[in-house]
Amino acid sequence: MNVIVDAKADVFAHNIETVERLTPSVRDPRAKYRQSMDVLEGVKKYDPTRYTKSSIMLGLGESEEEVLQTLKDLRAVDCDVVTFGQYLQPTPRHLKVIEYIHPDQFKKWQKISEDMGFLYVASGPLVRSSYRAGEFFMKGIIERQKKQNTIQNDLQTTEVK
Repeated sequence: MNVIVDAKADVFAHNIETVERLTPSVRDPRAKYRQSMDVLEGVKKYDPTRYTKSSIMLGLGESEEEVLQTLKDLRAVDCDVVTFGQYLQPTPRHLKVIEYIHPDQFKKWQKISEDMGFLYVASGPLVRSSYRAGEFFMKGIIERQKKQNTIQNDLQTTEVK
């Protein structure tokens, strides 16, 4: 992991995919929920300046409480970006869709996530883990930094006078 972090990617993405209860049936047996949280946390411990991102698929039978707990877990490891998308069954051999999530629910998860402190949230039925995330996220960060620099420059100019 350190080699990857040392490459200085703008955003380190590692998808949690689903809630803890569903992880064994949704993900590869080698991929554990806590292991994924540890990876995200490890990135931040190794380099606190790296942005981290994860994604959650909805429609696999998760409860609202479980999604909320997953968001709390992601924030506890200082994850910066989260995306939500509708799980769609790619082939008949894959897991079936348990529920199609209404777009209003995606809006709700976006608001909750933003209120929890995620720096960027993409949430919608057709959102995928990389759904323009880099573009929107970096645009937001750059705009925030420019605004902060303008404020600092104005303060310095005022102090000089």
